[in-house]
Amino acid sequence: MVLLVVRARYGRPHGDGERAREASARRDRRTAQRFTEGDGVYAGVDPITKKRHYLTETILAGPTARKEAEKARTRFLAQVDDRRNPRTRATVDQLLDRWLEVLDVEASTRQGYVKKLNKHVRPLLGKLPVGRLDAETLESFYAVLRKCRDHCGGSRKAIEHRKAGPHDCTDKCRPHECKPLAPASIRQIHWILSGALNRAVRWRWIALNPADQAEKPAMPQPNPHPPTAPEAARLVTQAWKDPDWGAFVWVAMTTGARRSELCALRWSAVDLDAAVLTLRSALYVDDAGKLREKDTKTHQQRRVALDAETVEVLSYQLTRCKERASALGLAPPANGYVFSLDPDGGTPLVPDTATQRFSRMAARLGIATNLHALRHYSATELIAAGVDVRTVAGRLGHGGGGATTLRVYAAWLAESDQRAAAVLAGRMPPRP
Repeated sequence: MVLLVVRARYGRPHGDGERAREASARRDRRTAQRFTEGDGVYAGVDPITKKRHYLTETILAGPTARKEAEKARTRFLAQVDDRRNPRTRATVDQLLDRWLEVLDVEASTRQGYVKKLNKHVRPLLGKLPVGRLDAETLESFYAVLRKCRDHCGGSRKAIEHRKAGPHDCTDKCRPHECKPLAPASIRQIHWILSGALNRAVRWRWIALNPADQAEKPAMPQPNPHPPTAPEAARLVTQAWKDPDWGAFVWVAMTTGARRSELCALRWSAVDLDAAVLTLRSALYVDDAGKLREKDTKTHQQRRVALDAETVEVLSYQLTRCKERASALGLAPPANGYVFSLDPDGGTPLVPDTATQRFSRMAARLGIATNLHALRHYSATELIAAGVDVRTVAGRLGHGGGGATTLRVYAAWLAESDQRAAAVLAGRMPPRP
């Protein structure tokens, strides 16, 4: 809510008669004084910044300036009245609850929505009536997220404890440091709110979607940092100290598959004779903390060709799984998970566990990378080797003809850049 004031600014009007000009100027000064000395409509304060705001409109000088100022004031009064008396008294929290009831998305997608709404939207905007949510409030909300993801506004000085309850503080208990929310996360929050407000317009809770009028958070520029070829060699060599873990890292590098897809991979989807594996499902953790299977991110299965070395890696992995199962008197893993901590492959590897283990291994080697960066590595190396983008996009599971692959996953390569420079240099005329 804002304090609305019409501010008129006038110059000398045009006209032939000096007396007429002076009379018009007096009227203009009276009108300007009337509209700039607080003759507005009070509607409250901004719910984010807690400051009063003034909505101003400049009226150009002229004989109709007074009439235009009156029209502007009437329009502002109607806007504030609409905010004070919306078609529904529902709050943002109530809208989000109702929207989530009818939303038809994947379970993992819903979980992401709920986490962002509970962490950022509901604490700041939840009690605000939907009819009073406007573009200015949304932009103030985004500004708070850009300053601190904990919404402290730069004033929080408390100690952040890594453990709840009584304990002896260690170096992990540190003073709060403001860290901005990632631009990609702010943009996702904007589109989540926009979807809920679009539904509110369709339900006639509000007349307009304020998210359409607010300035959208900028799209973050992709900046992939895949490991170099020597770093990738060090990583996979270190991983081979545990054959099961080494097989997982090797397959991740050579196929470029997502971690959730690899963890959900079963032996029934691996055709070693044809050197092909089929990725048709992915793993996620539900609200109860249990692992569940769902479709892949693109809701389409894809077949990924395997090289001879990767076929040998998977063949050896299958042999070891069968030997462990037989030693314990268990059935062979006919349809078990390829990467599992159980002898019979009955339980899959947890995706978060794989990510944490890879990060610890990379930290020990002094390499700044993560498990997801192996997809960057796969795409970058294939494109540098001359593989066409559509083929690379198909292996990674990207749509759009490879546009996403080029925009996000193809990191800049010094080797490719040097080849490009050599091509240009070869076409230059001889130096004098």
